[in-house]
Amino acid sequence: MAVRGAPALGVAAAFAIASWADGESRAIEDPGEFMAKLEDVCDAIRETRPTAVNIAWGVERMRLLIYRNEGRPLDEIRDLIVEEAQAIAAEDEERNRVLGGLGAELLEEGTKVLTHCNAGSLATAYYGTALGVVFAAHEQGKIDHVWVDETRPMLQGSRLTTWELMMAGISCALIPDNAAGSLMLSGGVDVVIVGADCIAANGDVANKIGTYQLAVLAHEHGIPFYVAAPSSTLNLTISTGEQIPIEYRDPEEVTGVSWSGVVEADDSKTAELFAALTEDGPFEFDIPRGHKLIATKKDDSYQLDGWVRIAPEGVPVANPAFDITPAKYITAIITERGVARPDYEMSLGVLSMASGALHELNLD
Repeated sequence: MAVRGAPALGVAAAFAIASWADGESRAIEDPGEFMAKLEDVCDAIRETRPTAVNIAWGVERMRLLIYRNEGRPLDEIRDLIVEEAQAIAAEDEERNRVLGGLGAELLEEGTKVLTHCNAGSLATAYYGTALGVVFAAHEQGKIDHVWVDETRPMLQGSRLTTWELMMAGISCALIPDNAAGSLMLSGGVDVVIVGADCIAANGDVANKIGTYQLAVLAHEHGIPFYVAAPSSTLNLTISTGEQIPIEYRDPEEVTGVSWSGVVEADDSKTAELFAALTEDGPFEFDIPRGHKLIATKKDDSYQLDGWVRIAPEGVPVANPAFDITPAKYITAIITERGVARPDYEMSLGVLSMASGALHELNLD
């Protein structure tokens, strides 16, 4: 989770390969050994996050570049790898801005948006997907308010999305995940916009856990439900969402609450205390019931990372990080190549082959 957000993961995958090529691989002089080690690196990166297809997309784009240039001097290949990673990052922002503009066209003035998880600049190279639509629509004066789901258990909405919206000067409010239905019933939501980690050929979407229930609620209340994602999130090699692997994460994300803070040692006693605690590296306090508190020196300050148990010790936990939203609940899928509507198998297929930006495909 040091890197999160599907587009950001695709960019990170490319830069991970570039980092290896420009660093560790320089000890390799034999082209055959270089290519063999490259495959090991690509496999290791691809397997880090099974649900987000952008990782595999980023890895494959880098592999294709390398194999297209096989036979050239290794130093030239290394330079090309770094340039390609930089190009992928720049293209991600460009795609998101185009995507945001196309999505903004779907919204009317005074729109009240509900969003889930974080799909803004912090989840991409820059600008965002779901939040990219919000940012573009805000620039056009169309956004009245944004409701932000807290997004249990990692609280990406609370910690990240609210911060991005506030920095952009967009009216927003944080809500518990289970308040969304009540807001819809009262007429407080005009549209739901979310991102995606993988989109199957039939339009089924994998996204942060909790997305599916929002789609069902929106359908019940007659509210448009939009998915905003770059074309790199499409995986047309799988026919339905049932084939998308779902990542399960650490039970501690559910059984407790994590927090972090930075302490500035402004007085000598505090400085001496923390210096002594962290003299040999991070210091972990011995706390009952499995609570955790770790102090780590960070330049002239100290970071405190804590975890507080809220559930009984030993309780079994199921912690899926993503869920699948069936295509029948999705009003449209917004990409930088155009806006796809049902029949998704046909419209997404056309978008995947398009080299330029299309406006909208409605293939009812």
